[in-house]
Amino acid sequence: MGFSKDFIWGAASAAYQIEGAYKEDGKGLNIWDVYSRVPGHVHYTETGDVACDHYHRYKEDIKLFKELGLKYYRFSISWARVLPEGVGRVNEKGLEFYSNLVDELLAAGIEPLITLYHWDLPYELYRKGGWMNDESPLWFEEYTKVVIDALSDRVKYWMTINEPQCIIGCGYWGGHHAPFLQLPNKDLVLMSHNILLAHGRAVRCIRKYAKEKPIVGFTPTGPVYVPENDSKEAIDEAREKSMSMKNSLFFSSTWWSDPVFFGKYPEEAYEIFGEDMINPSKEDMEIISEPLDFYGVNIYYSEKIRYPHTYATNEYIGIPKTAMDWVVSEDVMYWAAKFWYERYKKPVFITENGMADNDWVNRNGKVCDPNREDYIARYVKRLMDAADEGVPVMGYMYWSVMDNYEWAYGYDKRFGLIYVNYITQERTIKESGYWYKKLIESNGEILN
Repeated sequence: MGFSKDFIWGAASAAYQIEGAYKEDGKGLNIWDVYSRVPGHVHYTETGDVACDHYHRYKEDIKLFKELGLKYYRFSISWARVLPEGVGRVNEKGLEFYSNLVDELLAAGIEPLITLYHWDLPYELYRKGGWMNDESPLWFEEYTKVVIDALSDRVKYWMTINEPQCIIGCGYWGGHHAPFLQLPNKDLVLMSHNILLAHGRAVRCIRKYAKEKPIVGFTPTGPVYVPENDSKEAIDEAREKSMSMKNSLFFSSTWWSDPVFFGKYPEEAYEIFGEDMINPSKEDMEIISEPLDFYGVNIYYSEKIRYPHTYATNEYIGIPKTAMDWVVSEDVMYWAAKFWYERYKKPVFITENGMADNDWVNRNGKVCDPNREDYIARYVKRLMDAADEGVPVMGYMYWSVMDNYEWAYGYDKRFGLIYVNYITQERTIKESGYWYKKLIESNGEILN
């Protein structure tokens, strides 16, 4: 059966990771602009000040996207580029950049998909308490309205918030993403609720003001366990672990997705957080659970339970791993699609999947990366298997369209289909990029 004829094939990026121009044309600062500069936060104290210089080079980049055969391109908006203080004054030059980007994509025959928030909170809002401030959902709604007014006449695909698990889990719990804090559960629960309210208010705003009928979702990540064998008992156990909060807390999928799709927090949350758990109002939960059109899934590897002095549950001696030290576990794609469709009954959209490798330009001028081709083939084939079994799979976005700033890892990790020389800003399409074009042209059939 394979993928549907209207399957969405594309690649993705995020504003802070590629744009650069961090204080040009009226852009305000965000938390990554400020806290990546603190020694010890990012490898080599690298910043996204220039990154891939996409702000100035977007036209040449889109020509490369067209050469890759991309049908769709997912990118995020820099909140502080549009609203330098986070609210109030609109930076028209910032909006103009995104308007021009959309026009250039459409002229190249590439459909834009916009993510409103990919971790780059305006610094001026952070100074006001950020997501701890109960006004933050209203701030996000105001920002959403500005973007919708400017771009929704040409853009129909919208994603509100990317990986809320990482916003809280990496930024405020683990302390290895901006603003690099470690806060108590009581604060994290409140911030989570405000982020979910921001999501819900944004969905309402998009539905109300979009000029073209919108297709709306959000893009969580979260642990997915792969069954140890094909038995019903093993599958049930993997499903239960994938849904449980006990091993993952703020990184769990159900903590973020149950409120959105069921209008309530998981019962486990009340057991785990006890007195730190909020008592949300009915009105809040109605806002959070505004209906969505799809369930976005960012998935890279199977989840593990770590044991001392031995391999984790998803590891074995000599297991292949990416440059991120993530196991290559393609079966997770199949089970993620199956599990999340079973639970939330929405079309599954793989909004991120990809691998980091140690790429370089060969003497012949090419970037040969057969491992990336193999990785994509393995994961997409398992996604196709899920589609063959009746899971409505909406699309696949490779992460990322080009090498870029990999957050606290700086520029060491290369995920891209396009190689970027960060010193000269020269771009080179990798061999995997040309192969991915063939995969798109065949709608995945070359894997059969």
